Amino acid sequence: MNQPLAERLRPKTLDDYLSQPHLIGENGPLRKQIKQGMIPSMIFWGPPGVGKTTLANIIANESGRPFYTLSAISSGVKDVREVIEKAKKSEGLFTTKSPILFIDEIHRFSKSQQDSLLGAVEKGWVTLIGATTENPSFEVISALLSRCQVYILKPFSKEDLIVLLKRAMKDDEIISAKKVKLKETEALLRLSGGDARKLLNIFELVVTSEGQNTEITNDLVLSKVQQNTVLYDKTGEQHYDIISAFIKSIRGSDPNAAVYWLARMIEGGEDVKFIARRLLILASEDIGNANPTALVIANNCFQAVNTIGYPEARIILSQCVTYLATSPKSNASYMAINEAQRLVKKTGNLSVPLAIRNAPTKLMKDIGYGKDYKYAHNHEGNFVEAEFMPEEVKNTTLYQPGNNQRENAQREFLRKRWKKKYGY
Repeated sequence: MNQPLAERLRPKTLDDYLSQPHLIGENGPLRKQIKQGMIPSMIFWGPPGVGKTTLANIIANESGRPFYTLSAISSGVKDVREVIEKAKKSEGLFTTKSPILFIDEIHRFSKSQQDSLLGAVEKGWVTLIGATTENPSFEVISALLSRCQVYILKPFSKEDLIVLLKRAMKDDEIISAKKVKLKETEALLRLSGGDARKLLNIFELVVTSEGQNTEITNDLVLSKVQQNTVLYDKTGEQHYDIISAFIKSIRGSDPNAAVYWLARMIEGGEDVKFIARRLLILASEDIGNANPTALVIANNCFQAVNTIGYPEARIILSQCVTYLATSPKSNASYMAINEAQRLVKKTGNLSVPLAIRNAPTKLMKDIGYGKDYKYAHNHEGNFVEAEFMPEEVKNTTLYQPGNNQRENAQREFLRKRWKKKYGY
């Protein structure tokens, strides 16, 4: 049985590898590391079909290292340990040429499965290459992530994909034996969604289903591929455009547009956790104290959709999205922490006022820690005027409540207590 076209065309060397010049171009960091033979453990993060597995194979081939591979979908801790034991016995142990362990879809590994890799990576028994379509900051445990370089693989450009089709027509033994004319490419590119593997599979399906002479047109491609594929590249340019439109629609209090963009993401197969995570951030960044319940709703949504999953998670997402879109808006908390961080970077590590320092020992009390601290609950209205900021930055106003019902009440609350101190 013939291998699929994508497998037949899989490049074997760096020079044949298409795209990712920022990594493997003449001055790319990966090319330099491969040529020097000094290859760190790494995570490849990028959308499907951009060559993560291919690049791992090329690294192993060009560096002359043993190559072991696991899929996170079908492998458990036992499989990981077995491969590590094999790797420890491989030639090159305790040299710069430790075996490469490639784990596809590493984001699917549980914490315990990822923990089982730590010792081998730390001791250099294996050089780990993980591949993920999800943000490793959220999906890979911090202990493992800190031991790996993260390299972002970018989606194929339209030009790259057309070059790939022409390479198939020229170099593949089966395709090149036919007379194929590439008249139109829009449907091929749209249906592939930027995934080179999918593009080649569709191209092969169309070519092999026709006779010796094939003229590739959009109508021909659409007639052969019996599906209505929604164009949505989960980590490509359109991914960022749609999530941007989604967030801005909620921020702009338009529930209709927000639900539309939500539907676009759901139909495109977007990860439910990604959507719910963005809603959590928005609830605090764009609504905040104008409606504190928004964060509670978003957090409950995040918990629920992770438990329920698709297709029912769409209902929970829709409820949360429409609630957030119709909530009053304020970015006051977001602006306050931005201002505070700028102040800290500018002024450095200022001393904590003695009155509000912790004084767990007699010595600390003797030198003034906690002296003159006024316990708010011992005073009328549970408030007493005191200084809580370092001397150098006292009276600095970082939080400016927004102009909405709840935060106007907060402003009045602060004005009554602090009088003119912060200008409320």
